[in-house]
Amino acid sequence: MFGIIYHKILKYPYVILLFFLSIFLISIYQSKNFQLDASADTLLIENDPDLIYLRNLNERYKSEKFFIVTYTPKNLSKKDSINELINLVKDINSFNWISKTISIVNAPLLKSTDEPLIDKIRNLKYITNSDVNINNALNELTSSPIYKNLIISEDGKTFGIVAYIKENRLYLDAINKKTEYLKSKKIDNRKLNLINKKIKKFQKEQSVNINNYNKLIKKTISKYKSNAEVRLSGIPMIADDMITFIKNDILIFGAGVFIFIIITLWFIFKKITWVLFPLITCVTSITLMIGFLSLIGWKVTVISSNFIALMLILTMSMNIHYLVKYMQIDTIQYEDNDNVNLRLIETTNSIFFPILYAVLTTICAFLSLIFSGIKPVIDFGWMMTIGLTISFISTFLILPSLIKIFKPPVSENLKISDSKLSNLFLNMVKKKNLIYFFVLILIFISTYGILNLKVENSFINYFSKKTEIYKGMKNIDDKLGGTTPLEIILKFNSNIADNNNDNFLGETTSESNFLGESETNDKISKYWFTRDKVDTIIKVHNYLNNQKEIGKVLSFSSILSIAESLNNNKKLGSLEMGILYEKIPKNIKDQIIKPYISIKNNEARITMRILDSKKNLRRKELINRIENDLENKLMINKENFKLAGVLIIYNNLLQSLFDSQIKSLGIVMAGILFMFLILFRSIKLSLIGIVPNFIAAYFIIGFIGLLNIPLDLMTITIAAITIGIAVDNSIHYIYKFKDEKYKSKSSIADIAKNCHQSVGKAIISTSVTIVFGFSILALSNFMPTIYFGLFTGLAMLTALFLVLTLLPNLLNSYYSK
Repeated sequence: MFGIIYHKILKYPYVILLFFLSIFLISIYQSKNFQLDASADTLLIENDPDLIYLRNLNERYKSEKFFIVTYTPKNLSKKDSINELINLVKDINSFNWISKTISIVNAPLLKSTDEPLIDKIRNLKYITNSDVNINNALNELTSSPIYKNLIISEDGKTFGIVAYIKENRLYLDAINKKTEYLKSKKIDNRKLNLINKKIKKFQKEQSVNINNYNKLIKKTISKYKSNAEVRLSGIPMIADDMITFIKNDILIFGAGVFIFIIITLWFIFKKITWVLFPLITCVTSITLMIGFLSLIGWKVTVISSNFIALMLILTMSMNIHYLVKYMQIDTIQYEDNDNVNLRLIETTNSIFFPILYAVLTTICAFLSLIFSGIKPVIDFGWMMTIGLTISFISTFLILPSLIKIFKPPVSENLKISDSKLSNLFLNMVKKKNLIYFFVLILIFISTYGILNLKVENSFINYFSKKTEIYKGMKNIDDKLGGTTPLEIILKFNSNIADNNNDNFLGETTSESNFLGESETNDKISKYWFTRDKVDTIIKVHNYLNNQKEIGKVLSFSSILSIAESLNNNKKLGSLEMGILYEKIPKNIKDQIIKPYISIKNNEARITMRILDSKKNLRRKELINRIENDLENKLMINKENFKLAGVLIIYNNLLQSLFDSQIKSLGIVMAGILFMFLILFRSIKLSLIGIVPNFIAAYFIIGFIGLLNIPLDLMTITIAAITIGIAVDNSIHYIYKFKDEKYKSKSSIADIAKNCHQSVGKAIISTSVTIVFGFSILALSNFMPTIYFGLFTGLAMLTALFLVLTLLPNLLNSYYSK
């Protein structure tokens, strides 16, 4: 029934092409709305409790997104360097989207005079003051527990400017509103959709703003590069630069794959007509998909950025299988081109279901990504599902329509005949024991690699060492205390009211003389600073400082160290700390105390940055070690501390993706087995068909482990995708093998030869196209794209070898019908 309807549709090739041309033009128009988004928000698990907790912390401690500019003078004097730095800070502060900056320009100096501490606080000195000795100021800053490795390197040669971006309150309020709404028992989908639309609108505005900010900052710092090495880093700017990388990848690699496909098609068909027809189908499919994504506002992210190259490769694979079959139809029966309709009918009848099931199995692999729970990964799965559906429809409508209209002569070199490469694989088939031995070795090596597999997510390792992003992050890691933020919240059980007594305060004459002030009326602030709380903060701070993976650590302990050094290294009492807190000017308090203490919530915050470029850094192990040591070595109850920050969020993301992909591999295998059962109607044949593809996927994951390359957000999806794509070859080969065995009484050797010289040619052609198509991605500056391209290409090469060597032997040995 379906075949009759399909062939009736094909009677109107001009109508079909006109229909696709209309959609093609609409898609081109819609493509102006095509969106890319590489912001950190796209890679978050929306309902992750750690994400919600982090957002609450950011609200509580007024945390803002920031970027860091590093300034290393070349041949300037110290005075000239500082004057240049002052001008750079002024330029950055002149932007109305900057809320504040922290640098040596506005870092208070407390050792510049011999005045009492309170007088020093009232009359703060800065390095910009004319009466301040620059050398003494730099010495103080390079030894400061707060500013060393934050805004100045230990050697004093590199300065940092931490610039905070003003909050987008509308966006944050919308996020908070959604979080609160999802907690309610009754959820109205219409209301939730309205909230999501608002969030998307604000995200788009934020993305445009960050892009503009990035350009302005880069333009600003470029004016200072003649006298200094100036570099830019920070998560907002990295995300924006990643969008540029993605755009380049889409354009350059899309074009690269396209050019390679042209060369491959010419090598296969040797005629311009047979090169143009598949290209028209590919271009139409991709344009329609881009138009669809643009129409519904579906953004392409880091995860889905390779969808164009993938669609090109997979659409071309379908076209090559179709055309090879078309040209290998009995040439005596259909020698006259007037019989092109009969040739098309027979081609469709014989190739439609193998291609359909090949597409369905590939879709099954991509649909496995929807179990990740991570929106961009889920979107990638759906994008490829819709894209492959468009490609399949285009292949079976556009390609035969073009053939019907133009009736090009069949390419002679694709008629069934001996092929050197096919014969090479055929000769390998005869060495059955050697093939089995090789496969066993492959499995053994792969198992060893998998046992050494690691899961990591390193921002700095996402970029080539020659890129400015990498250089900026490495510079901060080496000289300014690390890149990836992590924080610990310490919760205290003590009740302030219980401590409101004279004995606890322990006020002495020496304390009053030290402060030069009497007790104020704000007792809550004063009574909060108990020695047991402070000692706990100091204990944790010192522990973190001793961890080799951790760079700059900041907490109330940092401020206290300075105060105690000014008190002849004597510990401050509770009253002293309380009054000190009250007397510090608001701007200094907001800068160095309030980000680390919440009196209202009876908690302290310790922030740190991880040295992301440190070799053999294992983030999950670090998180587990810190949690274990806080509880078992520092004897802090588990309910009294919590880790938070970007490191935790992305670790959760990666672990969630890893767990889901392990589970989804089973779903992929089950789905493919089910489709094989429908297509081949044999359990034995279905199981045989899965073996080569499973081994190929198993090998590539093991190979990644052998190279000690950690799985990340991109490479972790390779196994499922490899199985989905590589299984196409098994379907085509088994379908031909079964057909040959059913139609003829030839020997096993003759059946294998016929399969290799017919469908084997198409398998080799498509596999080579896929392998080299993916390999072009190795030219990227974005490391996940490079790994994805190389490892997927290697997996396809392995699958090609196994399908044309192991599969025939399995069929010969275990399939008798």
